[in-house]
Amino acid sequence: MKKASSLSELGFDAGDASSGFFRPVADGGATPTAHRRRLTKVSVIGAGNVGMAIAQTILTRDLADEIALVDALPDKLRGEMLDLQHAAAFLPRTRLVSDTDLAVTRGSDLAIVTAGARQIPGESRLNLLQRNVALFRKIVPALAEHSPEALLLIVANPVDVLTYVAWKLSGFPASRVIGSGTNLDSSRFRFLLAEHLDVNAQDVQAYMVGEHGDSSVAVWSSVSVAGMPVLKSLQASHRCFDEAALEGIRRSVVDSAYEVISLKGYTSWAIGYSVASLAASLLRDQRRIHPVSVLARGFHGIPAENDVFLSLPARLGRGGVLGVAEMELTEEEAKRLRRSAKTLWENCQQLGL
Repeated sequence: MKKASSLSELGFDAGDASSGFFRPVADGGATPTAHRRRLTKVSVIGAGNVGMAIAQTILTRDLADEIALVDALPDKLRGEMLDLQHAAAFLPRTRLVSDTDLAVTRGSDLAIVTAGARQIPGESRLNLLQRNVALFRKIVPALAEHSPEALLLIVANPVDVLTYVAWKLSGFPASRVIGSGTNLDSSRFRFLLAEHLDVNAQDVQAYMVGEHGDSSVAVWSSVSVAGMPVLKSLQASHRCFDEAALEGIRRSVVDSAYEVISLKGYTSWAIGYSVASLAASLLRDQRRIHPVSVLARGFHGIPAENDVFLSLPARLGRGGVLGVAEMELTEEEAKRLRRSAKTLWENCQQLGL
């Protein structure tokens, strides 16, 4: 038996139910007018561990007036929605809706896609990509139709290639199609450095750029705390900070997600907070700088004819990507970034889009 999530589903006619509890203030007979403001709607496509961590974090940060959840599994989807609705007394007032039909996302300001095919043991990377493209063909055009002015935020992996896929399938300008990219990788990088330096991670300026994956680039040349270059200081005080040590730290950042997965089976909370921070910058027009996956052609020697998406520090606001920072990279860092771009572009070319 299906349980009700509202009194109207139990047969009570809502009507103007509040009129029995409230009456307007005396105002010389004038009829009070309702204050109207533009409501903010966020849709999350994929109600798995990552999607629900994102929805929960956006909800608790009061970033949306309405959150729409979409998933292919109707029972799990309704259960997740009810579980959040039952916490209404402890949360900001936010309307929660869910459906297996993407029409529920109509009028979204921000659509976050976490849904993706899981890799089958022994399956090639290319075959997995092609299955994800097939899935995105069902999701992205429908999102674009229902919310033609929305921002698209892609979280599903491999995020850089799927952001390219979403851009191609949506027909949206590149400024409105963004991948979560290395925003979380950079947070992991900052955490490791902050722990070593005994400072707050928010006071560490450090970026991972390029692919969200094995070929990501740690931009050591620009790492700073309180305006002071960190690498120079560390190399002066610790002889062990040689190239091998720096690569070991980068590798630790890249592998950290695998460690979490091996311990608890999946990652969720960190990516939830990461994506919520992106949502806040976008929806509240905060103009904050985030390393996210953007159309990177022409940057740092990446060929202008290659429509590759990878992470670079970008200024985010209500219009999406408002600009990309022209970072000063060492020649070695730029070379590694171009190598990362080449690998990603080769993957994109195999998709036939």
